[in-house]
Amino acid sequence: MMLNQLNKFVINQVGKGACFGTFGELLQGVDAKSGFDFLVTLPIDKYSWAEFIPDLSNQLEVIPEYKQKSILLATRLLKYFNLPLSGKLIIQSNLPMGKGLASSSADLVATARAIQSAYDFELPIKLLQKFLKEIEPTDGVMYSGIVSFYHREVQIKEMFGSIPPLTIVAIDEGGEVNTINYNNEKKPINFKDKLEYTQLNNKLKIAIQEQDVRAIGKVATRSAIMNQKRLEKRSLNHFLQISEQFNTLGITVAHSGTFIGLMLWQQDKDYNNKLRQVTEKLEKKYGEVHVFSTLSNTKSYTEEIIKSLPGG
Repeated sequence: MMLNQLNKFVINQVGKGACFGTFGELLQGVDAKSGFDFLVTLPIDKYSWAEFIPDLSNQLEVIPEYKQKSILLATRLLKYFNLPLSGKLIIQSNLPMGKGLASSSADLVATARAIQSAYDFELPIKLLQKFLKEIEPTDGVMYSGIVSFYHREVQIKEMFGSIPPLTIVAIDEGGEVNTINYNNEKKPINFKDKLEYTQLNNKLKIAIQEQDVRAIGKVATRSAIMNQKRLEKRSLNHFLQISEQFNTLGITVAHSGTFIGLMLWQQDKDYNNKLRQVTEKLEKKYGEVHVFSTLSNTKSYTEEIIKSLPGG
């Protein structure tokens, strides 16, 4: 790219990118065959978006300033593609940090997409994963739909398909979890557990392919229970009782975070009544309640988010 072409390009082009978050994971464990930690994503209607404004000021800045992981990724991408190490990166998100909702992963993927949009180059997903691995363990939010993903290796395990339309009625138990510290802590998982995690992965794959919401709920619930010895949820037993009382699909948690939720199928004939009753029950006990919807078409959702941004 000639300098005069770059000047013209920089003045006129603003890159935009977005990425959905996840409500923790449907399943998280260790694969018996590979021995790698893995998770199965649960896309929700919350997201991060990024805007990248290239310039030739020889300064690369990020707003807000604390989004240092994103500026690190931006630096590596610009260097790799021989682009000026300058510009302004603006990130916004409605995903809370340190809660296990993939806020950091969504920031990073949105950043990469914004820079790719600004300079109109092709960014192979494996190359993106390489850069992400150098920064931190990452959720599989760079893929559409539900994936089984080696988050420490930052590699795809399997693609499962689309999640049925579900609602997650949740609470935040409070505090924050540092994902890097959590992933660096070695928790005891015996071979029996690894076999069960592998079986759950296979059951979940079939359940998603068949859109079997009850089977999805059972796997998510079992994974939440098994995760208690890795990161305990204080309210898990109470949530299990509520799930049985109102015949919900089950529970799901942010395995390395602070959220726990009850899963409802939006096409259940008694959905509205269950949603009201479960919400009221949780509000009475815990106060603030959060309601999330799953994303069946993540690609379309991401495109709509970008279109809705100023100048999108």
